Amino acid sequence: MAPHVLDDLEARHLLAHSTDRDALRADLAAGPLTYYVGFDPSAPSLHIGNLLQLLTARRLQLAGHKPLILVGGSTGLIGDPKEAGERAMNSKETVAGWVERIRTQVSRFVDLSGEGAARVVNNLDWTADLSTVDFLRDIGKHFPVNRMLDRQVVSTRLEAGISYTEFSYVLLQSMDYLELHRRYGCVLQTGGSDQWGNITAGVELVRRADGTRVHALATPLITKSDGTKFGKTETGTVWLDADLTSPYAFYQSWIQAEDTKVGEYLRQFTFLGLDAIAALEEEHARVPGARTAQRRLASEVTTLVHGENEARAAEQASAALFGGAELSDLPQSTVRAALVEAGLTEMDAGVTVVDALVGSGLVDSRSAARRAVQDGGAYVNNDRVTDPDSRLSAGPLLYGSLAVLRRGKRSIAGVEIIGSGRPIKAL
Repeated sequence: MAPHVLDDLEARHLLAHSTDRDALRADLAAGPLTYYVGFDPSAPSLHIGNLLQLLTARRLQLAGHKPLILVGGSTGLIGDPKEAGERAMNSKETVAGWVERIRTQVSRFVDLSGEGAARVVNNLDWTADLSTVDFLRDIGKHFPVNRMLDRQVVSTRLEAGISYTEFSYVLLQSMDYLELHRRYGCVLQTGGSDQWGNITAGVELVRRADGTRVHALATPLITKSDGTKFGKTETGTVWLDADLTSPYAFYQSWIQAEDTKVGEYLRQFTFLGLDAIAALEEEHARVPGARTAQRRLASEVTTLVHGENEARAAEQASAALFGGAELSDLPQSTVRAALVEAGLTEMDAGVTVVDALVGSGLVDSRSAARRAVQDGGAYVNNDRVTDPDSRLSAGPLLYGSLAVLRRGKRSIAGVEIIGSGRPIKAL
């Protein structure tokens, strides 16, 4: 017998908050219920934090429930208040374009066919023609101002100032729950714990407006071991769009998961069974240097987001760049994307290995570059360099222009040869 979906979510450390847990458990067990999770188009792509919500929606769908995935064409025009200050508003045309891109993204993570088919909805459908008077009469009357002032993000912003636009965001988001409840019988909203105030405001609005008890649950904020938000790298946000974060860079962001966190991420971001995850944790504890758990995590999540072929290519590229496979077996696009992520510098043809090592940033001086060569720790395209004065144009380049420089086992950079002898610019 399959475990109750709440038990599975709890075992995977995916339950931070919920409304009446016993009532939610009973309603989930009673038969298929309709639930929703929403995403505002504040960028042209979703990111790793959003991925957790999509996978949670998928887990509930696999347990037999019916998802509504809301893309906020209306709420995205305003933006959820930030503690740091007023959001810059994007144009209606920009938001509309992002809505369509995100609609395509979210559709990959839930099943849009069959008896429990997911539905993608846009809250602009019920707000575009809504008059201000009707909004204030039908929605605003249910929101006591003193309760709104008590919200942390509002109280934090009061001294510096908060616009009425951002102040009223919670009314719009809450209205989503009421509309989805009336249109589709939605009785559960899920989201991140940072949205708990907005989510419970929607629960309260449904109770006040329709006299109906509905549910909410929130996943925890995913963090690194130092408490900082997970999903950011040195190069910025890890996006789900391959044009913004290449599959190789996406794969690498998971490979770099901390030893103390990799088991947690396996539970939260993959569909591996809990026994299989426990076995990976045991193997990792025995041989942490092999990074078996991180490699499995990276493979599973990259496959979920970018597909099996891209995951395999990223895995092969990761191995090849560090000498574990043939670089020439990889597609040019994969190698170039990997080198851009590592740091790709344009240089003129004929540059010496020493100057290339310095110009790429792998070493900080020509003397250090010469020592690296003399010590046997400098490589070009995985071949050990023995002559520090050899020139990149003298040997074979990948695809006629690319060279992978490596110092030691783990430090790499890329060079793209463009013309005749000195570093030009970093890409």
